[in-house]
Amino acid sequence: MSVMAAGTARLTGRPQRLTALGYGACALAGSLWSTGFLFGKIALGSMGSSHMVLYRFWFSCVALLPVLRTPRFGRGEWAQLLVASLLGVPVQFLVQFHGLSLTSVSHAALMVGSMPGILALGATLFAGERLPPSGWLALAGSSTGVALIVLSGGHPGAGSQSGLLGDLLILVSLTVSLGWLLLNKSLVRRHSALQVTAWGALTGTAMLTVWVLLVNGPPPVRGVRAAAWWSLVASGVLCTAATSLLWNWSMRHVPASRAGVFLNIEPALGSALGIWFLGDRLGPLAWAGGGLILVAAVVLTSTGQGEPDMLLE
Repeated sequence: MSVMAAGTARLTGRPQRLTALGYGACALAGSLWSTGFLFGKIALGSMGSSHMVLYRFWFSCVALLPVLRTPRFGRGEWAQLLVASLLGVPVQFLVQFHGLSLTSVSHAALMVGSMPGILALGATLFAGERLPPSGWLALAGSSTGVALIVLSGGHPGAGSQSGLLGDLLILVSLTVSLGWLLLNKSLVRRHSALQVTAWGALTGTAMLTVWVLLVNGPPPVRGVRAAAWWSLVASGVLCTAATSLLWNWSMRHVPASRAGVFLNIEPALGSALGIWFLGDRLGPLAWAGGGLILVAAVVLTSTGQGEPDMLLE
């Protein structure tokens, strides 16, 4: 093999390896996200949902500090970032994990599968994007799936801790996250997605801290089980900081339309974790609804609809 041929082989081999690593990073991020509700449920055994969320983001900020760089946002961009952070951290997560305290891990994870549909609808209504007929059909299927899960949550035979209010709060939190993603869309185009994510987490955590301390008081330290501490660290470092780093790095090497499919790992694996480790039970309506949501999510993400510019979950 000539020197030029060898050099070409190395150049073509490197992008292929980076692409493979990018897909691996997407898969790992999706798998880590799927553990978030499980860790949250374990921590909820020792404290309320507000304090659990506060600890999660404190640990995530510590993990993100090494990647922080001096921000170069303009005054208007800072205002946009602060509004997005308010929605994306304190509002979204306080609502979401209060909902988790009222429902099961499996139900909460399956509800997250509706996020691609929510994003697709938001992009159509607010960003001028067009949804093909298959996308509208998938959106209808996803909405039907959500309705089935919510109905099963309010049914006495649903088992576990599933509750109608908890399922609805999860859905509300996902709708709030749509505003966070749309507000961040222009920021990510002009600045590093990693820096937008890191500074968004930092400013959002500051607002979260003020709110929780004023409303709920200081978080508990004594009487917290070791399993809860490990779950809090894992949810902050692995489910928030590490997933953000993995996902943002993978977007440099993997087409977004293909990477979006890996988001579907979260509802599938997350619901399975609830069944395996916490004894959650899904009724027939929940199984049917979860199946509809997952199929719809695959259709929407495979066609490039509802792809997030950045994620922080």
